[in-house]
Amino acid sequence: MAMLQQPLHLSALLSVRLRPTSSSGRRRTNPKPFPAFRCRRMLEAEQVDARDMGKIVASSGRRRLILTVLIPIMFPQHHIAKAVDVGEASILHNGVRNFMSKAKAAGLLRLAFHDAGTFDLDDKSGGMNGSIVYELDRPENAGLNKSLKVLEKAKMEIEKIQQVSWADLIAVAGAEAVSLCGGPVIPVQLGRLDARTPDPQGKLPQETLDASGLKKCFLKKGFSTQELVALSGAHTIGNKGFGSPVVFDNAYFNILLEKTWTSSGGMSSMIGLPSDRALAEDEECLRWIKIYAGDQAKFFNDFRNAYIKLVNSGASWRIV
Repeated sequence: MAMLQQPLHLSALLSVRLRPTSSSGRRRTNPKPFPAFRCRRMLEAEQVDARDMGKIVASSGRRRLILTVLIPIMFPQHHIAKAVDVGEASILHNGVRNFMSKAKAAGLLRLAFHDAGTFDLDDKSGGMNGSIVYELDRPENAGLNKSLKVLEKAKMEIEKIQQVSWADLIAVAGAEAVSLCGGPVIPVQLGRLDARTPDPQGKLPQETLDASGLKKCFLKKGFSTQELVALSGAHTIGNKGFGSPVVFDNAYFNILLEKTWTSSGGMSSMIGLPSDRALAEDEECLRWIKIYAGDQAKFFNDFRNAYIKLVNSGASWRIV
């Protein structure tokens, strides 16, 4: 089914409030998310009854036929464009900022990567869908419970005003983390729906992969080698040993070129991950490392575009 390129404004036409049910008509029982969470869930899906399809609406005495569109909710991986009220976006961004600090930025950015990084282009599974709340016990997600607790507090405050999905909240938090540390401002489209189950295991790139393995892994997610290198630049913040842990810049690439881990003695294990160092040994990756090391503006622009693609891949969208 073709992607809808323009947002649909159906709220003026339909005032139907329906609840998702199973095929048998009974309401489905959802897995319990991260046990500390007590905040309200946003409505996960809005289903339009077939009876509402093709409604004819008369307005101001003029004869106008407005055909309402049946949204393909049975295909949740299709990207449905939506328009978000400016006020809604502002409330979400401000709510995240109120609970964020530079010291927490790296963890929140990692949280976004681990939620979105499960996307698989072949079967359209995974992606930015909030499923990380069910996956905290996995070894690759060790330590992310702290970042999720930060967003739990933000979510509770935001939902005093409006509902927000975990997927939107995490995507915005990652973008705000980058901006707070001096990186590019990243616009994040809102309207993602949350998953009700964990994503398949084994979808995140392993820290021990060599450059060839990394490129194959990212290709399966729809990302080029350039996008792989740009996204890896997120390690410029945090405790990976690439410059200041709270400054988002292109220091990551300069240190990859210098290969400081080769002359740091016992401190080599403190500089980057094996997958970071592997990039500097690959000719194709090295080309982009050199470009970003010499042009921070280029890195910022490419990172912005790659991040937007990352948090949109595999997402399901609500319609307003």
